[in-house]
Formats: sequence, structure tokens, C-alpha cells
Amino acid sequence: MKILKAGLAAVPLILGLAAFTPDPCSAETVDYAKMKREIGQAEYYVKEFEKEVALQHGGEKMVWRSKKDALTKVQALKEKYPDNPDVEALFQRTKITLMKSKGDYTEVNPEWVAYKKKEEELRNTISAIGDREFEKFLNDHRADIIPAAPIPNPNVVSISSLQNKYVVLENVEYPSNQFYGLTGEYLWQGKPSLGYYFINISERDWLGPYEAVKRYRRTVDSSLGDTIKFTVLGRISEVVAENPDPAKKKVGIPRLGWAVLPVALKVPGHVAAFYKESADASGYFAGEDQVKQLKEGWYSVKSIPADVTPERLMEIFMTAIKEKNFDLYLDCINPDRQAGPQAPDLVRYHWDLHQERFRKEYVHATFDKAEIKVIKGFDNTDEAENFFLDDEQRAILNKTQGEVVKQATVNSRAFNENGKQIGSPHPHVLIKKGNGRWYVEDYAARF
Repeated sequence: MKILKAGLAAVPLILGLAAFTPDPCSAETVDYAKMKREIGQAEYYVKEFEKEVALQHGGEKMVWRSKKDALTKVQALKEKYPDNPDVEALFQRTKITLMKSKGDYTEVNPEWVAYKKKEEELRNTISAIGDREFEKFLNDHRADIIPAAPIPNPNVVSISSLQNKYVVLENVEYPSNQFYGLTGEYLWQGKPSLGYYFINISERDWLGPYEAVKRYRRTVDSSLGDTIKFTVLGRISEVVAENPDPAKKKVGIPRLGWAVLPVALKVPGHVAAFYKESADASGYFAGEDQVKQLKEGWYSVKSIPADVTPERLMEIFMTAIKEKNFDLYLDCINPDRQAGPQAPDLVRYHWDLHQERFRKEYVHATFDKAEIKVIKGFDNTDEAENFFLDDEQRAILNKTQGEVVKQATVNSRAFNENGKQIGSPHPHVLIKKGNGRWYVEDYAARF
């Protein structure tokens, strides 16, 4: 009986277990051969993605050839086989590669961005000097200044009553409002229903102050853009009939307007520049004679040592740009690249580009170890060749091969103010002749 009871008691338990046993026919089974193929296919795209990222050397780019396929296939594997260790390993590799594809990051040293604060302080100082000088001119000529609006009607008001009077015109856009007319090159201010002022920009009265504004941008304030809204203090000279339509085939008819010769240009919050006939460039900006002295105190590098290394010279070159030390910038560049009638303008052009990039794109760069090779003359340091050459042979080669010229290539890695690397590393070429020091050869290269 005891055995019978035990057997009967066991029946429900056995039946219960049988009720929860999966049906072999309905249970999902893993096709390991198929899974292995799927992992292999996904890994192929992951490897391609890894290669692409490696070639960027920490930089970011917008289009990746293998990225989408790699992410899509690994995601599908992860969702289908969440517990498979091979899938998990591939998932982790993809995560790391995806993060690297966004660009390298680093902690920003406060010294990297110190130049921005110095530039702001200098801009405020020069702006204040300009405000005072501009206001002084207005006060000294207050009796001869007419209101800018309403614009006098040339059909009613005689030129004799306004000639040599001053007018202050605000929000004059250059080059947006520029046009070539029958009597000269002008900026227009006004419209047909209100009348026109035509600001003459073909004479020294404009060119002198405008070049001074460009010097201000180059030496003080790189935030000043190419399209600028000026406050123009001008002197009325005559009445002209012009069509301000900038198109070559002008639409409409000529309009009478007051021709204005600039006396001063002001960019509010930045600078005031004045026409001065006796000046070297027919103009100056207020405080220009003080800029060098004001900046002298915050230059962190003032000269280049004779034994400077290529890496250190690139650091000095970058510092000269950031601190707006134009003389030091020139001293970094190969003198041969500064020879010729067009060379100075080209050097200044690329100085302006460097200024803009260190304002908009990046704030600092680091430099890899230089790769140095001899590109001309006999290399006394080549151990492989020296093994086969005796002293007499080396002496002959030193005499006949000419001056030794060495070339160094230094890669730079630029970072923005958040510490993110911008783009891939960029190579910079430097040159050293004979016993001289290193110079930057391709000064136009971006960081």
C-alpha cells in the first residue's frame, strides 16, 4: 500500500513536469552554421569601419563607407543572439570604433584659450580710443554737420549750401552696397523715395581709412568679418546722377544724389579709422601707434633660438598666430618664401586665414615627432652609407654634393575649445640649410 500511495502521489508531479516540457518540434533552435556566417559578414564590415577610422588618426569625417553596414549588421546580431559571447565581443568593438569615429577628445588647457581673452581686452581698449577720437571730431565740427535724414532734395537744395558740410551715415554695408557708376565707384545709402547719398570709395579718402581697418583686423581683432556695417563720417562734395544697381546691365534710371567723401570710418564696438593725407597709407586707426606696446606685455614668445627643433618651431609659429605677433610669424617663415613682389601680400593673406581659423575652427594644436631627411647634399648622419665610406670618400662627397638641405615633416592635431580634435592630422614641411636654423616652408598649411 505504501508503495501504491507513493506511486499514485507521484503521478500528478510527473504529469505536471510533462506539461511544461517544450515540444522539440516547436522550440526555436539555433543554426550555428548560419550564425557563424552572419557573424563573419558583420565582422567584415566592422573591420572595414575600423580601418577607415584608423586612417583618420583621431579626426572626424562626414561620410563613412562602411559605417552604416557595420552598425546595421551588428545591431541585428545583437538583437537575434543577445547572449552569444562572440556577438557581444563584436558589439563592443563596434561601440569603441563608433566613438573613435566621432574624433579624439582631450582636456583643454586654460593656456590654450588665453589668447581669446587677451584679444578681447585689446579690442575693448582700441574701441574706447576710437570712440573718444571719433566723438572729438564730431564735437569740433558740430556746426558743420547736417542731419543725415531727411536727405536734402538736390532738385530743391543748391550744392553751394551743402558743399563741404559733414554728414554721419550709419549702417553702411560694404561690400554689399558697392556699385560702379558713371562717375566713380560708390556705396549707396537711401532709396528712390527718400533720396540717395553716394559714398565715393574710389579715392584715397576711402582707401586710406579702409586699409587701416584691415590692419586693425590683422593686428588686433580677427572677429571683424569681411562684410562690415560702417558708420561713415563724410564730407559732401557734389551732386551726381548715378544708378546704384550693381548689375552690369543696370535696371532703372539714374538718380540724383549727394556725393560724399569719407573722412572717418567707424565700426561700432571695434575701431575708428581716419583719412590722413600725410600718413604713409593715407589713413590710420585710432590707437594704432599704441598697439605694439599694448601687445608687447602679453607675448609669451619673443624670439626663436638658433637651435630650435622642428617641433618647437611649429609651436612658436602657432603661438605667433594666436598672439597676433606678425613679426615673429615672419621670422618663422623661410626667407626664400618671402622674396618677390607678390610674396608679402601672399604672406599676409595666409596670416588672415590663420587668424580666422583660430577664431572659428580650433584653438590649439599639438605636434607629432618630426620626420627628418636630407633632400640635397651628402648626409653625414646616414649610418648605412657611412658603413661603406671611408674618411676620404666622405670628404669628397661633402665637397662635391654642395650645401646640405634637410627637410622635416611635422604633423599637427588641431582641437576646438571643447577639446575635440578637428579633422585628421595635417603635415607641415620645414627646411634647414647648412648650419642655419629650421624655417617653416609651407606656411599656408592649416593646423
